[in-house]
Amino acid sequence: MTTQQYGVRITLGDQADRDDAGAFVARSARMDPAALIRVRQQGELLQLWATTPFDTLATRTVTGTMTLGDATFHAANLLPGLAVSRNSEVDPGPAVDPLWRTQLPARAGWVVVDSIPALAFAELNEQGGTAARENVSPAGGTTTSLLDSEVLTVTGSGMRVVIPMRCVFALAGMGFAPNEPGEMVRVSATDAWVRIDGRYGAVVRRRHSLLPLIF
Repeated sequence: MTTQQYGVRITLGDQADRDDAGAFVARSARMDPAALIRVRQQGELLQLWATTPFDTLATRTVTGTMTLGDATFHAANLLPGLAVSRNSEVDPGPAVDPLWRTQLPARAGWVVVDSIPALAFAELNEQGGTAARENVSPAGGTTTSLLDSEVLTVTGSGMRVVIPMRCVFALAGMGFAPNEPGEMVRVSATDAWVRIDGRYGAVVRRRHSLLPLIF
C-alpha cells in the first residue's frame, strides 16, 4: 500500500533528520518488536515518542512535517520507510492511534535539576546487567524489584529526583548517551515527571505511579 492509501505522509527535513529518526525507530524495534511510535507535529519539528519494555518513554525531535498533527504507528511498519526507501516522503504504515495508552508529559514546566556524567549511567547499566543475569524472574526476564530499584538520587533547583534502574536500562538501550569522558546527561523534572536527556534523545517517566490513562 502507499502513503496515499493510508492517508498519512511524513517528510523529514534532510538526510540527517531521516538518519536520526531511523536510528531512533530501529533502537525501539530492537528492544521491543511491538514498540509503538507516536509522532507529533510542533511547528517545523516532529516529536517522536516510543514505548519501551521498561515502562518508560523515549523521545527524540527531528525537523519534518506530517499530514496529521498527531498519529501513532508500529515501529516495525515505520522503520522500512526510514531505513530502506529513499523517497522524500516516508510511508509510516497505517495509524494505530487506539493502541497508544500512555499519557505524554506537558511541554512546559520543566526544571533542570542537575547534569551527571554519562560514565556514571554506563556504570549503573553494567551493574544492572550483571544483577539481571544473576537474578532472573520466574518468567525468564528481569525482575520487577531490580527494575524498580532506586539507583541514583539527583538534587538541585529545589528538587530531589530519584531515578530507577528502568530509566538507566532505557537510556542505554536507546543509545542516547555515548560512554565517553566528558559526556554529560541532563536530568530535568516537573512535579509529575522526570526526564533524562542524552546527546541523542531522552528517556521520560512518571515520578509517581498512576492508574493507566486511556485516551
